[in-house]
Amino acid sequence: MFESSYNPRIERFLRSRKHIISFTFLNTLVTFLMGLYIFINPFPHMTAIKEICFYLSFFIVFVLIISKKTDFSFDTPILIPCILFICWVFLGLFFALDRENSIHDFRAHLLRYMAIYFILINFFNSRERFKRLSRIIIISSVTYSMWGIVYFYIILGHSWATRFSYGGSKGLLGYEVAGNSICALMIFTILLLLNEMMDGSSRRKAALALCLVPQVVLVFLIQSKGAYMALFLSLMILLWRNKKILLSVLILLVIVTALSPIKGRLSGLITTDHLFMHLRIKMMFTTLEIVKDYPVMGIGFGNETYGETVDLERYTKRVPAKYRQGRSRIVAAPHNIFLNILVRTGIVGLAFFMSILIVFIGMCWKCMSDGEDDFIRKWGLCIFSVFISFLVIGMYEQMFHHFAEVILYTILAMGTIVWRMRSSVKDIVSLASG
Repeated sequence: MFESSYNPRIERFLRSRKHIISFTFLNTLVTFLMGLYIFINPFPHMTAIKEICFYLSFFIVFVLIISKKTDFSFDTPILIPCILFICWVFLGLFFALDRENSIHDFRAHLLRYMAIYFILINFFNSRERFKRLSRIIIISSVTYSMWGIVYFYIILGHSWATRFSYGGSKGLLGYEVAGNSICALMIFTILLLLNEMMDGSSRRKAALALCLVPQVVLVFLIQSKGAYMALFLSLMILLWRNKKILLSVLILLVIVTALSPIKGRLSGLITTDHLFMHLRIKMMFTTLEIVKDYPVMGIGFGNETYGETVDLERYTKRVPAKYRQGRSRIVAAPHNIFLNILVRTGIVGLAFFMSILIVFIGMCWKCMSDGEDDFIRKWGLCIFSVFISFLVIGMYEQMFHHFAEVILYTILAMGTIVWRMRSSVKDIVSLASG
């Protein structure tokens, strides 16, 4: 009679192959979703898409982990400082002035971005994927800056001397990106572009140079003094070993400054009156008065607690008259990264936060000084300069909102990926020499 064609070995093989294909697809899908999340970060009215990208990525990663189909790792030097900071913020929830707001922001502004950080370092962990992440940021930023300039100055018809403002742009650009913090993305992209331009053909360098134009133009149109200082300092760091390029860039920077509206804003920057009477100095005094009442635990992690729960007028009255904000203009946020963390989480919270920054700078330094791999050395220097630019802008701006937090945790992730590559290279060298 007829023999059965059924073969259990072949069926098991085909079934396992289908599983391999499906899990490979899921890994690729996470990379795509997180890349899309990073790309649409600066664009307004994208909240729903961002939520889908994040939660779907998180769910897929969870499935891959429990199925043991991904080499997901928490290996990073900033893990312990991050855990300490998270634990301290969690403890502070019980002492928060506005517990509901603090619980919400603990989830939405800390746990969420720590999850994004770990997804990025695990799914963009090869050199090719790392470069892809860099290019996603570049394409996103260049697209946004070109559209923003065209819409604000050409379609809306604002004068070129008018500060680029999201309040004035209304509908299409919206209010989602707060003030000068957009410069953090512009400078991030400028540094990535300059780093990419150090290698490759003349045609490639010319194309990248064209991408630089809208980024630099937008930084000057925003007319942020903090961003100008961040750009200047980060360029000095990135190009210090390339003195000729540095000199050319600085000359170009001086020329653009002389021709742009920011020249007037910079003219009084270093005067004594400006230094001590600037609004941000007055804001600092108000914030420190609040810290005196909540030195250990802070007022709570909620971003809105400072402006909505704390009686700012009462604390402003404590400040010496010379440094007191006017009643009609009491700013509802510290506008300084370190004061923000200090007033929300107390002295201990600030210490844990600073430990994250210090450890990360140490990671970048090790990569920068790596003598065995030019790729790691080059990217370590680039990420370090980007990180410094973010901190400098953060000294003058409110940076704890979704747009800027995506940038911060992306910088941390890219630095960690480079550090991991360095560790892998060291391990290979050690095995070869052994």
